[in-house]
Amino acid sequence: MTEELNFKAICDIAVNVCDVSKEALFSKTRKRKVQAVRASVAYIARKEEEIDREVIAKVLNRNRTASYHYERNHKDLYSRCIVYRNIFTKIYKAYKDIDGTKEIFIDKDYMKSFLLKGGVTEKLDPDLLLEVKSGEVKCIIKTSYFDYSNQIKIINFVLKNYHFSVKIK
Repeated sequence: MTEELNFKAICDIAVNVCDVSKEALFSKTRKRKVQAVRASVAYIARKEEEIDREVIAKVLNRNRTASYHYERNHKDLYSRCIVYRNIFTKIYKAYKDIDGTKEIFIDKDYMKSFLLKGGVTEKLDPDLLLEVKSGEVKCIIKTSYFDYSNQIKIINFVLKNYHFSVKIK
C-alpha cells in the first residue's frame, strides 16, 4: 500500500515538473516526452525507493517487464538521448528536493515509541506483523488481520514528515 502511494507521489512530481498530464503518463501513448517521463519515474522508483515492479506496472498501466526495460536502458538513454537526460535530471532534482525535506529515524526504540504515542496500537496475540523501515532502522508492529489496514493508515499519518516504508510480514 505504501509503495503504491510513494510511486504515485513520484508520478505527481514528474507531472508537475515536466508539464505532462496524468492521463498521458498512464495511457498507452508512445510520444517521446511521455515515454521519457514514464521511464524516469520507473527508474527513480526502483533505484531510490526499491518499489516493487508489480506496483510500478499497475500504476503505469504497463506490464512488469517494462520496468526491466527502463532499468536496463537508463544508462544508455541518459548518455545518448538529450530529451531523456533533461527530463530525468529535472524529475530527479525535484524528487531529491522533496525527499531531502523528510526526516528519518536513527533509533528503532525511539521510532517505535513515536509510533505508539501517535496512536498506533499493538496486539498481545498478533496475527501478522508490520515492518516499518525508516533509513536503516526497522521496527515491528504486532497487529491482527482485522486491524492492520487501520494501523497502516495511522502509521501513514504519524510518519507523514518522515521517509519510511511499511511491509506486511
